[in-house]
Amino acid sequence: MTQQARRLRARLAALGAVGATALAAAGVQGAAHAADAPLPVVITGEDRVDLSLHSDNGDPTEPQVDLRLDVPGEEFEGDGEVPAVYRGEYTIRIDARGLKGVAKADLPCDADGLVAVCSGYDLYAGTTYNRLGGIRLDLTDDSEAGDTGSIVVTGEGEGLEFTPLTVDVRVGGPELLNRALTLPKDLKAGETFEPPLGVMNVGGVPSEGAVLRLYGSRGLSFPDDFGNCSSTVVDTGPLLRQHTEVLCAFPDTLEAGAAYTLAGPVRVKTADFALHDIFSSSFRPLEPGEEKTLHEGRRQGSGPDLTLERAGDADPAQYTKYAELDLPTTNTYDLELTGASASGAAGDTVTAEIGFANNGPAWISALRSGGEPFSFTVVAPEGSTVTSAPEKCRTITVDGSVPGYRCSVATPLLEDARLTFPFELRVDEVVEGARGRVAMPDWDNPFDSDPSNDVAWIVLNAPGEPGDDGTGGSDGGPSDGPSAPGAGDGDGDGSGDGTGTDDADSASGGGAGDDADGGLALTGAQGVGLLGGAAVLALGLGAAVVVYQRRRAGRDGEAAV
Repeated sequence: MTQQARRLRARLAALGAVGATALAAAGVQGAAHAADAPLPVVITGEDRVDLSLHSDNGDPTEPQVDLRLDVPGEEFEGDGEVPAVYRGEYTIRIDARGLKGVAKADLPCDADGLVAVCSGYDLYAGTTYNRLGGIRLDLTDDSEAGDTGSIVVTGEGEGLEFTPLTVDVRVGGPELLNRALTLPKDLKAGETFEPPLGVMNVGGVPSEGAVLRLYGSRGLSFPDDFGNCSSTVVDTGPLLRQHTEVLCAFPDTLEAGAAYTLAGPVRVKTADFALHDIFSSSFRPLEPGEEKTLHEGRRQGSGPDLTLERAGDADPAQYTKYAELDLPTTNTYDLELTGASASGAAGDTVTAEIGFANNGPAWISALRSGGEPFSFTVVAPEGSTVTSAPEKCRTITVDGSVPGYRCSVATPLLEDARLTFPFELRVDEVVEGARGRVAMPDWDNPFDSDPSNDVAWIVLNAPGEPGDDGTGGSDGGPSDGPSAPGAGDGDGDGSGDGTGTDDADSASGGGAGDDADGGLALTGAQGVGLLGGAAVLALGLGAAVVVYQRRRAGRDGEAAV
């Protein structure tokens, strides 16, 4: 939301009962606005665009400014026809003549040169249903570093009061790129490293100061204390969003074409449980007056200031818009399945609690995949039928013909996660030592330190003592029982639709579904060969393929969390 929109929101809030009465006169989210009270409408969109002399300024087919109308009222979220807050004609005028000789503007609606007029009928609460179109800005042959111009967007309509929008455009302003990072060799969890942080101003004019942002996901921290830096730590809520952020202000000028390095080291500490955590660093220009407000509401450092010093000749190829690493890459975790045993006569219903655990030492962050889940399969013992399965388990066929279940485990997964999945089984026929197989996919996971416990068994009516049932995690089972079916892939899509029992409140953030082939979903930071842009890990269980890809388009230097 622009500053104009925020100011209008504040004015509306100050109106109190008067504003509420006006909206009531218009009707609750649907009736036309009352004719005796002007409806305040804010024209929204990006109010500043900096055009680089060294890039295509984003996707050439995508606009940098998204114009919308913000109308008071609660935005419609139901089904069916969206109710109108206002019914009547209105026009929006986009005047880009201030960009003549500065930049080229591709305008929406009915455009005549650098002026366009959009007309409409009906307005709706919020902004979602009031989109005008986009403005695409590009350089021209006459564009030079330091050129500035503006676009003014105004509106009019009977019974409407528009707050206009001004879009300031600058060519070749300060453009700060970050020193590219390389993965530290043999960095182990629990160790500290010092990234070679630096910045280069490849823009056409000096930058009057800079802000450095350091970001570390849950397994990373920054032990140094600098007087011109402040920090925030988010250690509650979804694991995907837990992180530490440090902001440092540098008021000195960064000359155009010059490169700078930090005068002292900055350390990044990795936790004992860290694995493929995200570290990123990014510089941006310091806005006028920002140095006084940058650290508000944050823990201010008390040590000496961190400073920048000018470097010698620098190669722009060594600098990048996004500087980030996934580290460390040498830690491991131990996923373990545990089975169960029960006894019962024909017609009895018994409970088998399947266990899923991460024995650490590493957590499973899944930061790049956004929390894509793991999965494992369950086949009931011979002579039994599943009468009740956990919510996160759904029916499939295993090996193409054997009825079974696929259970999902949400990620991120803590380093000490303990979950149970209770199955209720009806004993249809007593089969001594009947076994059902519980299994992770048969795959090569270099981060699972003990694959031998990725298979377990459900045993019904085992011979001998109740504890002599072979239910521990292993790739085998009781040698005197019938052979169990395998855990091959079936025709299910692997998407869990419920929850198991989480004994340690240790799984969170699993918003994505299983992979299409229903195998163990392990993507992003949990894959193999992740650095360098993308990696593909071929999994077992029907050759499920997971593709890791960094998504960087449209980002402002923040890590994807």
